[in-house]
Amino acid sequence: MKVNINEYDKGDIMRFIRQWTGLTQKDFAKVMGKSKRTIEDYEAGKQNYNIEFLKDVAERFNIVIYFENKK
Repeated sequence: MKVNINEYDKGDIMRFIRQWTGLTQKDFAKVMGKSKRTIEDYEAGKQNYNIEFLKDVAERFNIVIYFENKK
């Protein structure tokens, strides 16, 4: 999966990743050690996740996340 994060907000990115894993919000939250409410808030853009959380997601699900400069 390749997603240009410049085209989406952080909530969309987290939802794309979770859906790509095939997990529900509840199951994703359990795997990541978060509450379902926290994952809901991440996806809704009500709460920000940090780069360390994103790194943990990438490692646990063996996905590559990279950032590009806008040109």
